[in-house]
Amino acid sequence: MKKMKRIVLTVTILALFITGCATENNNEIVVVSREEGSGTRGAFIELFGIEEKDSNGNKVDKTTDEATVVNSTSVVMTTVAGNKNSIGYISLGSLNDTVKAVKVDGVEPTVENIKNNTYKVFRPFIIATKENPGELTQDFISFILSSDGQKVVEENSYIAASEKGPYSSTKPSGKIVIAGSSSVTPLMEKLKEAYLKVNTNAEIEIQASDSTTGMKLAMEGTCDIGMASRELKESELKKLKPTVIAMDGLVVIVNKENPVSNLTSDQIKGIFKGEITSWNEVAK
Repeated sequence: MKKMKRIVLTVTILALFITGCATENNNEIVVVSREEGSGTRGAFIELFGIEEKDSNGNKVDKTTDEATVVNSTSVVMTTVAGNKNSIGYISLGSLNDTVKAVKVDGVEPTVENIKNNTYKVFRPFIIATKENPGELTQDFISFILSSDGQKVVEENSYIAASEKGPYSSTKPSGKIVIAGSSSVTPLMEKLKEAYLKVNTNAEIEIQASDSTTGMKLAMEGTCDIGMASRELKESELKKLKPTVIAMDGLVVIVNKENPVSNLTSDQIKGIFKGEITSWNEVAK
């Protein structure tokens, strides 16, 4: 009986060893993508050529069906931080030390490199309203575009989109609701915080979702301001007035244990289309 126990124990240890080796040598890429309707996803697939036209001229998203799809920037980072073989994409302004940003075509994703046009993966942050927004809505937009608001933009690792002068106002009262892109939301929270310090008569509610939902709610009048991290569609432009409030880099991120530090645009495209499936294919 003791001999049998030793045999079972030995086999168990051997199985665990083999499993551990298999896990250690498993370099299959785990693609993490945003959900459909996300402005970040829309911008990413367009910038990297993952969106292609079919025979009828319609745009088709070729993101691999094997991708893990999540619904916010924070979940992308959490997912990538928790899986050493994963890769995803987020807003530059949301990047933190839980994940690693890779260079694209040898260029580091920084505000300075976007400004000097060496890092070419960036998109606009847009807010949208109906043609004649209310007094408080317009005042908040004026603050965002003022030098005071744009200072907040730059302090949070985004790129200013306006060169207007200092904010001045009669400080109207009331409440506004802002809804949409979860990528724009962190910046909007900072702008809200700064604005409420200079206009204590205002109340602002921010609802994070995605760009498409934000535009839909703005068109319906359910919210006063919609947020989008992509250009507006023709159907949205017919009903909404867009305003660019900042420019933001898109960052390709991997797990901090991943030795890969640079990917070409073609490699990124191949990974997210499911044509490159192992880190061994891109490792240097």
